[in-house]
Amino acid sequence: MKTIQTIATVTADGKITLQLPADIPPGEHQVVVIIDEKPLVEKVQTKEKRMPLNFPVDSYGSFPENLSLRREDMYDDWGR
Repeated sequence: MKTIQTIATVTADGKITLQLPADIPPGEHQVVVIIDEKPLVEKVQTKEKRMPLNFPVDSYGSFPENLSLRREDMYDDWGR
C-alpha cells in the first residue's frame, strides 16, 4: 500500500486527473479518494513595497598594512 498526498483540480463535470509515480505498475488498483469539503483558496499577495533600509556607514580609512588578525597575534599563550 502506498500513500500519495497531492492537490487536484476538480473540473465542472466532476473529473480529476492524477499523475502517479513511475513505480506504480499498470493495471487495476484500489484507490481511495478523500476530499475536503472546502476548496483551497489561493492566498492573495498584498505585500506593500517598503523603502530600503538605510544603515549608517562610518569610514575609518583603510587598515594598516602590518595589521595581523591572526588569533596567535591577537591573544597570548593563555588565550587572553
